[in-house]
Amino acid sequence: MHLPAHELPIEARYKLLTGTIVPRPVAVISTISPNGILNVAPFSYFSIVGHAPMALSFAVAGPKPDGTWKDTLRNAQLTTEGGTGEFVVNIATEYYAEQMARTATPLAADVSEFDFTGLTPAASAMVRPPRIGEASVSFECRTLHVVEVGRSRLVIGEVVYLHVDDALIDDHFRVDFRQLRAIGRMAGSRYARTTDTFVIEDEKFSPGTR
Repeated sequence: MHLPAHELPIEARYKLLTGTIVPRPVAVISTISPNGILNVAPFSYFSIVGHAPMALSFAVAGPKPDGTWKDTLRNAQLTTEGGTGEFVVNIATEYYAEQMARTATPLAADVSEFDFTGLTPAASAMVRPPRIGEASVSFECRTLHVVEVGRSRLVIGEVVYLHVDDALIDDHFRVDFRQLRAIGRMAGSRYARTTDTFVIEDEKFSPGTR
């Protein structure tokens, strides 16, 4: 098949992207509204931006059917745009997968997903939004940019503080993926584990290509 992207219906574009770009790591983003309401939501449009400085990004694919934006975006956007300019990226793992999925349930803006799912808010060190207590890895972030990409909004944040379970890393900061048990998003309601891996030994690979 040879498909000009601009001729595809929106639904087809979504299915092709989420069905082929797999598995996608899941950021469970915790935020706080300017009036103090806690929010949690999962995002698989999520990636590393860089490590000098450490920066992460997630994208909100578009406004809700009623034309408003997700609470996560409204909370994480810059203070000049009415947000708090802060968010926490909690890595999704098998240990709280079902609760993570439930955070995607549409709720009123004054209802916290922490209360709805039973997830535990744990105090952050440098930002107002709490991290998720059940997450073994959390990155506290301050928003650098919110980039408009058509209907989507790409949020880029600088990591200012990290929380990592001691059992996951060695003295050289290498992470034990078997202990982490991160999960990836496939299409629809399907997820993937990250414990079935293989190694390709090739001395031509450099750190920048991995």
